[in-house]
Amino acid sequence: MAEVEVPDGPDSGMRIDLFTIFPDELNVMCDLSVLGRARRASLLDLRCHDLRMAATGAHRSVDDAPFGGGPGMILAPEPVFAAVEMVDPPRPLLLLDAGGHRFDQATAAELAAGGGFSLLCGRYEGVDERIRVALVDGSLSVGDVVLAGGEFAAMVVVEAVARLVPGVLGNADSSTDESFASGLLEYPHWTRPASFRDLDVPEVLRSGHHERVARWRRAMALVRTARERPDLLAARGLDDNDQALLDEFGLSMSDSGVPGSSRR
Repeated sequence: MAEVEVPDGPDSGMRIDLFTIFPDELNVMCDLSVLGRARRASLLDLRCHDLRMAATGAHRSVDDAPFGGGPGMILAPEPVFAAVEMVDPPRPLLLLDAGGHRFDQATAAELAAGGGFSLLCGRYEGVDERIRVALVDGSLSVGDVVLAGGEFAAMVVVEAVARLVPGVLGNADSSTDESFASGLLEYPHWTRPASFRDLDVPEVLRSGHHERVARWRRAMALVRTARERPDLLAARGLDDNDQALLDEFGLSMSDSGVPGSSRR
């Protein structure tokens, strides 16, 4: 199956197009869990396109050797331009590339607020520079790492954005009360049993006092961010209300935030 598409319709949801040499594999991933449910509910219109759809030759190759020599093969411009032009996907069209703009929660929110977007999964040693300068609208990186291709990075982007589309998670609070939503990491969680191997769930979480729980969680988010991502806290800053929350629960930025050090 060279291409997997969902027909247009009045309630097809947010459209996201993926261009890849592995359309079937990405389509399977798009049917998993949250994405699959949103797809079946027409909240997301996820389309996986085969970059080989317009390729010519016996092997329908989409790569070629680099001018000037060097290791590896390069994703060629002709089949990629042709595939994109055949589909006319929603813009922006973004290349998954190690040197691209660092993808973060703010970027996910920006994409979720639009009507749709498309992702081009690079492969091989790189892409012909004409793809970068004359076809795509920008590039994204999921971190300072080099992958064999853009497919897994694309799924990171798709899932992060999809979770912010209204209705996809069911509970609207799920996408707002979590890491990075307010410049902080999410507070730590516990579940049953209340005591496990002499490690106890903090008393405040068992108190039934919802307002106090909310304040404690905010304080713990500050502590956890200071410990694990001090760069986020440095960028956000600490105001008087934050300090008051820490003081209320007797916490400091050096607390570990695990049972045994913050049992209150």
